[in-house]
Amino acid sequence: MGMLHVILITLLCCSLAHCRGACAEPDSDTEAVAGKGFKLGCLSCKRRSEVQATATVEWHFRGKGEADFYRIYTYTEEGQNVESDNFMDRIDWNGSKRSNDIQDASIYLLNVTFNDSGTYQCFFNRILFYDNYEYSTVISKVVHLTVVAKATRGTASIVSEVMMYVSIIGLQVWLLIEMIYCYRKISAAGEEALREAANAEYLAIASEGKDNCAGVQVGE
Repeated sequence: MGMLHVILITLLCCSLAHCRGACAEPDSDTEAVAGKGFKLGCLSCKRRSEVQATATVEWHFRGKGEADFYRIYTYTEEGQNVESDNFMDRIDWNGSKRSNDIQDASIYLLNVTFNDSGTYQCFFNRILFYDNYEYSTVISKVVHLTVVAKATRGTASIVSEVMMYVSIIGLQVWLLIEMIYCYRKISAAGEEALREAANAEYLAIASEGKDNCAGVQVGE
C-alpha cells in the first residue's frame, strides 16, 4: 500500500506540473572539449504564462585573465548577429524557435578553442504586456566555461550516478521488507482462519455428541 501511495503522489505531481506548463531552469554544462561543438545553456522562465511578452537576447564574454566583458552575440525578432571577430561563423542560435517570447536563449558554439575558456553572460531583455501598461525587465545568467583537451567526468555526474544506484538498492530492500511483512501477515491470517475452522468443527461435534446423549436418556 505504501508503494502504491508513493507512485500515485509522484504521478499526480508530474501531471500537475505538466498541466501548469512548468518550466525548469537547469544550469548549463561548464566543460567543453577543444575542437568540438558545445551548447551554452541559458533559460529564463516567464512566471505567468498568460501574460504576453517579447524578449531580445545578448551574450557577453570575458576571457580568462581579462578584466572586462564584451558583447559577442545578439538575437532579436529581426534575426541573429555575431558581434565579435573571435566568434564569427562559430555561433548558432539554439534557443526558442518561432516565437518572440523567448525563454530559452541557448547558443551553440562551433569548433571550440582553448581561447573560449572564460565567463559568458546571457541577458534577457524582456517586455511584459499588461492591459494598461508595459513592464520591462532584464534577467542575466552566468556560465563559467572551461575548455579541455579530453572529456572528463565531473564530480556532480559521479555523485548523481552513485545516488541513483543507492536509491535503486534502497528501493529494492524496502520492497523486499514489504513483501516479507505482507507474507507473514497473510500467513498469520491463514493460520487464524484454520484455528477458527477447527474450533467451529470441534464445537459442532461436541454439540452433536450432547444431542445424541440426550436422545439416549429420553429413550430409556
